[in-house]
Amino acid sequence: MLDLNQMADVCRKEDYLEASLYRKHNVKKGLRDLDGKGVLAGLTNISTIHPQIMDGDKVISKYGELRYRGIDINELVNGFVSEERLGFEEVSYLLLFGSLPTQDELAEFRTLIGKRRTLPTNFVRDVIMKAPSHNIMNMMARSVLTLGCYDDKTDDISIENVLDQSLSLIATFPMIAVYSYHAYNHYTKGDSMYIHRPDENLSTAEAILTMLRPDKKYTFQEAQTLDMALVLHMEHGGGNNSTFTTRVVTSSGTDTYSTIAAALGSLKGPKHGGANIKVTQMMEDLKANVSDCEDENEIRDYLEKILNKEAFDKQGLIYGMGHAIYAESDPRAEIFKRYVEKLATEKGSEASAEFNLYRKVERLAPEIISERRKVYKGVSANIDFFSGFVYHMLDLPQELYTPMFAIARIVGWSAHRIEELINVQKIIRPAYMEVSEDRNYQELTER
Repeated sequence: MLDLNQMADVCRKEDYLEASLYRKHNVKKGLRDLDGKGVLAGLTNISTIHPQIMDGDKVISKYGELRYRGIDINELVNGFVSEERLGFEEVSYLLLFGSLPTQDELAEFRTLIGKRRTLPTNFVRDVIMKAPSHNIMNMMARSVLTLGCYDDKTDDISIENVLDQSLSLIATFPMIAVYSYHAYNHYTKGDSMYIHRPDENLSTAEAILTMLRPDKKYTFQEAQTLDMALVLHMEHGGGNNSTFTTRVVTSSGTDTYSTIAAALGSLKGPKHGGANIKVTQMMEDLKANVSDCEDENEIRDYLEKILNKEAFDKQGLIYGMGHAIYAESDPRAEIFKRYVEKLATEKGSEASAEFNLYRKVERLAPEIISERRKVYKGVSANIDFFSGFVYHMLDLPQELYTPMFAIARIVGWSAHRIEELINVQKIIRPAYMEVSEDRNYQELTER
C-alpha cells in the first residue's frame, strides 16, 4: 500500500523549483513585479487602482487611489453619505451599467433587487438545510451551482441572459450566506434556527441584519457601516485573484453559475477573502499576551515577536498590513475607519477602547515592518485590518466574515464577466516554461 506521507515528500522533491530559475528566465512570481505591480493581462473600464495619484509623470499624492467607473471612491462615498442614503444599490448600478443612476433609475433598481431576493420553492429546505457545513463559502458555491439546475437558460451566455442571472445572484447572495449559517448553527451547534424573509423594500445591508438577528432590529449606524463595508469590498480591479478567476473561467465560454462558483473558491482562500478572520484572531492573541494594551512598548514587543515567528500562528505576518498595490495608504481603509469609529462610539466604551487598540497597531506595525524587513514600497493597513472588527461589533459570526466579502464582490465579478464576454473572444491561456531535464523511458522491469 502506498504511504501517502512518503509520496507527499516525493511530490515536494520532484515539484520543487529553485527561486533562481524565476530570476534567470524573468518569470514574475504571482504575476507581479517585486514592487507588487501586476503583469498587464487585459483592459477594463470598471475600476482603476493606483498606488499613488499621478498627473502625467508627476506625483500629486503618495497616497493610493481607487476609482469606480472613473469616479474617485471618496467622491462616490461622500455623495450618498451626505444625503444619509445607503450606497450598495447605487454603486452596484454604476459598476454594472457604467453611469450613476437617476433618481427614478435608482428607485427601479432597488425595487428590482428587492423583488429578486427570493429562492426557488423548497430550496432552503432541500439544498441549504440538507447538508450544512461550517464553511459557508463552500455552501454558497454548492448553492450557486444548484441554482443553475433550476434555470432553463443556464448555458445561454448572451449578455441579456447573463445580466439577468447576475442580478438574481446579487439579490440572493445575502440569503444564501445567512441561511447557510443558520442551518449550520442549528444542525451542527444545536442553537435555535430562524429563517427571516426580508422586506423587499430594505437595502442589502438592512436585509442582511434583518435575516441575521432574532429580533430583526438594527440601528442606522449599524446599517450604514455594513453598507460601507459592502461598497468598499465591491470591486477592486480585474487583477485580484477572484476577479481574474472570473475573467479566466468566463473566457472558456462556460455558464454564469460555474464561473461564480469558481470565483467563490478563489475568494475563500486565506490569502484573499479570508484575511479579515486572521486579523481578528491575531488581535485576540495580542490581548491575551499583552498585559497592558495601553503600553505601546508591550504592543511593539508583541508585533516584533510575530515578525520573528515567535507569536500568534508563527508565520511571520502581521495580518491586515500591506497590499499588493497600495503603498502609503489603502483608500478603502482610510474611508472605512471613519465609520468604524462611529460604530464603536455607538457601541460604547469597550468597543471604543478596542478601536483605539487597532489604531495603535495600525500606526506601529508599518514602522516595525519597515525597520525589520526589506520592503520595496510603503506598508500601511488595508481594509481587511478593520473589517473583521466591524463584523464583530455587528455580532456577525466569524463563519460569515468571508461570505460578506462575497456578497459585495459578486457585483464586481458580474461586471467583469459581462465586460469579458463583450470584448474578448479568446480563451485566456498564459504560458509556463518547462525547466525539467529530458529523460528516456525505462522499461518497467528495469526501474
